[in-house]
Amino acid sequence: MKEKGNLLKELFFSTLYLSTFTFGGGYVIVSLLKDRFVDQLHYIDEKEMLDLVAIAQVAPGAIAVNGAIVLGYKMAGILGIIVCVLGTIIPPLVIISIIAYFYQIFITNKIVSAMLLGMRAGIGAIIVSVVYDMFLSVMDQNKIRNIIIVGVSFILNYFFQINIMYIIIACLIFALLEFFVRGRKI
Repeated sequence: MKEKGNLLKELFFSTLYLSTFTFGGGYVIVSLLKDRFVDQLHYIDEKEMLDLVAIAQVAPGAIAVNGAIVLGYKMAGILGIIVCVLGTIIPPLVIISIIAYFYQIFITNKIVSAMLLGMRAGIGAIIVSVVYDMFLSVMDQNKIRNIIIVGVSFILNYFFQINIMYIIIACLIFALLEFFVRGRKI
């Protein structure tokens, strides 16, 4: 692991770079954070990254910022949170400010419209990749139970339009019941 100053600099510039060139929302940046901090830098392992993503998902707010918060805290404490959040929010703030200033020009430009339409397909592919990677990581233990939970959750949300918050609460209750019945750690 690097010394604190170099680590903070690495965290800031990594999150700044990823946030600058990420289109499509939080799940896309989560995939890129995994690629950078798990696969390239080996600062955390894949299981830890999955745990950090789970924490980021359940916290209120944007998943990209929540992911930066939990990653920054894990890597360097409070200073890590500050540099990761700054690195994550500066690019969208600048980009949105520019777009807002030139909104009338952008809204009528056919090239910009075509680029945004093309980005949707790429973003969809990245999100599918993230979901697939997370699914494989979750399936390491208790395979049958996890497949049932994923399948039932999908069916309840997709076909019966049950709010995802109710499904998350039900999964939480299930995990707590399992914890108390089996006496195991979650």
